[in-house]
Amino acid sequence: MLSISHRGQIMPTSPIRKLVPFAEAAQKKGIHVFHLNIGQPDIETPKQTLDAVRNSNFKILEYSHSAGNESYRKKLTGYYAKSAIHITTDEIIITTGASEAILFGLMACMDPGDEIIIPEPFYANYNAFAVEVGVVVRPITSTIDKSFALPPIAEFEKAITPKTKGILICNPNNPTGYLYSKEEMEILKQIILKHNLYLFCDEAYREFCYEGSHTSFMTLKGVENHIVLMDSISKRYSACGGRIGALITKNKEVLNSVMKFAQARLSPPGFAQILGEAAVDLPDNYFDETKAEYKKRRDTIVKRLNSIPGVFCPNPGGAFYTIARLPIDDSETFCQWLLESFSYNKQTVMLAPAGGFYSTPGLGKNEVRLAYVLNVNAINSAMDCLEKALEEYPGKVAI
Repeated sequence: MLSISHRGQIMPTSPIRKLVPFAEAAQKKGIHVFHLNIGQPDIETPKQTLDAVRNSNFKILEYSHSAGNESYRKKLTGYYAKSAIHITTDEIIITTGASEAILFGLMACMDPGDEIIIPEPFYANYNAFAVEVGVVVRPITSTIDKSFALPPIAEFEKAITPKTKGILICNPNNPTGYLYSKEEMEILKQIILKHNLYLFCDEAYREFCYEGSHTSFMTLKGVENHIVLMDSISKRYSACGGRIGALITKNKEVLNSVMKFAQARLSPPGFAQILGEAAVDLPDNYFDETKAEYKKRRDTIVKRLNSIPGVFCPNPGGAFYTIARLPIDDSETFCQWLLESFSYNKQTVMLAPAGGFYSTPGLGKNEVRLAYVLNVNAINSAMDCLEKALEEYPGKVAI
């Protein structure tokens, strides 16, 4: 009998998307589903970026350079310079979303069997990328009671083995919304220097910081060759379907290796590079309105969650996600029950079970991730549904 690969067997299912069939079934029954499970903003993609695609004028849609269009990379150097990240066009490789940047970075720097340390909970697809590359994730746990702050340096030290090649950090964090401080960044700097490790930095949410400001790991001094930055326009400009990201590093050996992978996949998406290039020309105050809107949504959802008996939700400092602890027996069961068996005023809410954002088995069992990507009215209606659901859920437990 034919069998699939071991890699295929152990590839994890997305906690963000695996409940989609249940949501579709609910919608077919006439139930409105509030999608708080996925980071798909309802903010409109900037018109001038879409117009740049619509008004593009060429006779042949050609391959671009494998590193991406030079004109786009040149503009990006100006964008990053505003955040004190000073790079050249040769230090940027445009990728098919941040996902490809992460994959290329791991494949260029690590071999099968090598280990990478990631504070958990973390973006669920990091587990999937590790399986694809053959890398072993060594998690160190941050906790909801400490707002998911960086674990102590001793926890990193305990996790490091001769096979450890790097640390992966998302700042601001998905799924917790935690914004790492400069002090925490200095701790990570000490670790990577002491143990000669790579620091892979996912900074896709850099524009959305609500308390304090974002400082890029690329600005750390004395560790330039250790830093590999992965980025994306998906959330920044509400252009998730464009699938445009970037890998940035000053490590020439890493860049040369990544370029081989980039050449093997030929080139990043053509139309989306046009959109991305136009986005760089947006005025500097473009993010003021969207950031204020997300902050309003954050304040609304956190207040509503913490007003529900038995629910606890820390206040995230950035991105547009939060993790909440609920008085339930199992978040997987609860999230499916919401779609299969519950509705309130012909409405229900779709959440992401938090267990899929951990690598340690059993963690996140009573936690869910919520993406506050809907307007305030929709968030309030979704929280009405959640509050009612927690009153009716047969697996409710006392906390």
